[in-house]
Amino acid sequence: MTRFADQPLVAVLGPTNTGKTHLAVERMCAHSSGLIGFPLRLLAREVYDRVVAIKGEASVALITGEEKIVPPKARWFLTTAESMPVSGGREGGLERDFAFVGLDEAQLSADRERGHIFTDRLLRARGREETMLLGSEALRPMLRALVPEAEVITRPRFSTLTYAGATKLSRLPKRSVVVAFSAEEVYAVAEMLRRLRGGAAVVMGALSPRTRNAQVAMFQAGEVDYLVATDAIGMGLNMDVAHVAFASLRKFDGRKVRRLTISEMAQIAGRAGRHQRDGTFGTLSFEGGSAQFEDEEVLAIEEHRMPPLDHLYWREGAPSLAGVDALIRDLERRPDHPVLRPAPEAIDLAVLKRLAEEPWVRERATGTHMVSRLWDACGLPDFRKTGAEPHSRLVARIFRHRSEGDGTLPVQWFAEELVRLESVSGDVETLSDRLAGVRTWAYIAHRRDWLAEPAKWVERTRAIEERLSDALHQRLTQRFVDRRTAVLMRDLGARGADILPMKVAEDGTVTVDGEAIGALIGFRFKADPQARHGDMKRLMAAAERRLGEELARRARALAADEDAAFSLATDPGRPVALFWQGDVVARLTRGKDLLHPRIELHRALETLPQAERKAVCERLARWLETGIARHLAPLVELTAAARDREQPAAVRALLAPLAEASGVLARRGLEPVLDALDKALRPIVARLGVRIGTLDIFLPSLIKPEASRWRVALMAAQEGATMTALPPVGAVSVSTPGDSATCAAFVAAGFRPLGAQMLRVDQVERLARNAHDSRSDGKSGRLPFAPDPGLPVSLGLGSASFQQLMLALGFRRAEQGWLWRGKPAQARPKPKTAQPRPGNAFGALAGLRL
Repeated sequence: MTRFADQPLVAVLGPTNTGKTHLAVERMCAHSSGLIGFPLRLLAREVYDRVVAIKGEASVALITGEEKIVPPKARWFLTTAESMPVSGGREGGLERDFAFVGLDEAQLSADRERGHIFTDRLLRARGREETMLLGSEALRPMLRALVPEAEVITRPRFSTLTYAGATKLSRLPKRSVVVAFSAEEVYAVAEMLRRLRGGAAVVMGALSPRTRNAQVAMFQAGEVDYLVATDAIGMGLNMDVAHVAFASLRKFDGRKVRRLTISEMAQIAGRAGRHQRDGTFGTLSFEGGSAQFEDEEVLAIEEHRMPPLDHLYWREGAPSLAGVDALIRDLERRPDHPVLRPAPEAIDLAVLKRLAEEPWVRERATGTHMVSRLWDACGLPDFRKTGAEPHSRLVARIFRHRSEGDGTLPVQWFAEELVRLESVSGDVETLSDRLAGVRTWAYIAHRRDWLAEPAKWVERTRAIEERLSDALHQRLTQRFVDRRTAVLMRDLGARGADILPMKVAEDGTVTVDGEAIGALIGFRFKADPQARHGDMKRLMAAAERRLGEELARRARALAADEDAAFSLATDPGRPVALFWQGDVVARLTRGKDLLHPRIELHRALETLPQAERKAVCERLARWLETGIARHLAPLVELTAAARDREQPAAVRALLAPLAEASGVLARRGLEPVLDALDKALRPIVARLGVRIGTLDIFLPSLIKPEASRWRVALMAAQEGATMTALPPVGAVSVSTPGDSATCAAFVAAGFRPLGAQMLRVDQVERLARNAHDSRSDGKSGRLPFAPDPGLPVSLGLGSASFQQLMLALGFRRAEQGWLWRGKPAQARPKPKTAQPRPGNAFGALAGLRL
């Protein structure tokens, strides 16, 4: 924690858009030499290009983890904070002498992940003639506590920053930046902007400088009016931005999802406005709600009043290299100043502690030289964000090579890893992942003594990164920018899309301005996949806005149509749906009970006016109620009887589980209920159509094909499952399906599993009656008998399945036929292939019947 207290130190504090970075660059260039550390590789590269334009390439150096440009006579250095050439000696500061030293975004000393790096630079990095710290006003109390000799200068914001509230994406003002907090969210917003406004540029911290610069150039040149970025945009990247819109006010910080702090909000919002041009900030308004700023947050951001920091994170910047244990001990040592807190365990320390548990690492990491090599290897950043455990395996391999032979990595291994990353094919996500991989090997190539010919591999990794960067820029542009649409948007301007003529032909073909762009199928608009018109996205947007009248007309037609126009769709693998004139309009979901599912309109009908939407729902509900009454009348009557308090309790005890199981239920486990059902009560059950069989209790009318289809469909809707295949119409025996979901659906349809085959429950009872009638001794049942072999054959039942049925019916195999045991045996377990999986939509249902 030692620092030089006798060096001139100036801290320039203030909100964003105060020109602090510009001031630091001017001051550095006024000195004979200088160094500035930045929080981002992208920002270091941006300022490097600016200083090169002033001083020339031969005099300016750039050092980041994956990029190192150091001319022999370089005097002005631009680096990331991690790459600042800080000396390892505790009493020292920098490895070389600089007249000027600057640290940008010094308030990041309070960041959990990287704060200890910035704190170390704040305490130890000093210039010979001038040192400048740039940061937020929130840093002031920490500077007073740690470097009281610092001269603090406050820089006011040049322009006004005003809260603009929530804005829909379709009404976002031009020159806006949308800030999201994950790659998925960035891509989703950019895709919507492509459809609505012609496209957007994309900026994320994971992009290479080449890709980022190409994307920003599109935005700056006006080729697109919108930019979607992660919160990396808040770290000083300078662009002409009028408005900043937050897609969310919550982010994952590596440990949990949390709300942004006021300082983070202000840092990002402050990108709006440039020099003396005013800016605005707000949130995106989405259907169903949007993120909202609290009043005190808005006031604090507009007035640039940031909560003061009360601590900074610290870790020993020059730990002992005498041994592995000494190194870990120093890195875990607690600070001795009250405003400093020990830094949370970073990935380099986590990897070091994992490797320290390996005996071979302990054996090799002896002496300052080898411990230094081990710690150097642990400093390899986890660019792919794989986590400490996987990352430690790569670090271990590097240290193994660095601790044997000449201490360099095998060329063949390094080259093979690069070859895997050279391909420029693939989508945005694939190329982004390859770029992260290249950053790992570029970092290694830039280490001074890790490779035998580092200059060769630096050039090789740079070339691969440039090719991947260009390919990624191309993919991002293809995916998120429609140049013709963007131009058309600007050309039409205030005229809007409503002037473009839109027609819907009788066959549903939709044309805009004479250009066929798709078809209206029912209520769904489907774009023509063969269409390649340059203005397609623009015309489609116009069509979607103009189709409202046609959709409302179709809604009115649906509400007035006859029952024959509707149908219940039970396509395997898809949700149970309601069709009108052959196309989907709604699906069935879980309702209050099996016979009363909820009707959920298709998203294509969400744009209908409230009155039309209500009329559609009411018409579909009437048709569904009629269909259930027609196809499942016995089940409706059974359910009503099960709930009728006037019915005897013994009757309701049987009817309730039977109704819940939709009319087909295994008898096993219900013997106590049946025993309570005396002869006087059984006619009540019989009048409802219930048949109490040897193995199953069922309603014969409900196992007919159409009734079974409706029952299985309503069960799937109630369970939130997709529809499965159904037994063939008219089949009495089928092969047992190999998957549990289909097997359970067959059981629900009224089929009993018998090994490799399933038999309809009414035919099970037919065979049971035939077997009992065939017994040679009707009184004792002790003589072997042979059932009629023709009946199972006529039903398509194989020998093995028939034998399993006989065993289930209470017979046992004898030498000369079958013997009666006196009662049905316990059913054998189903074959393994037919067992319902836990959580399957029909799992519980299948368990009731098998």
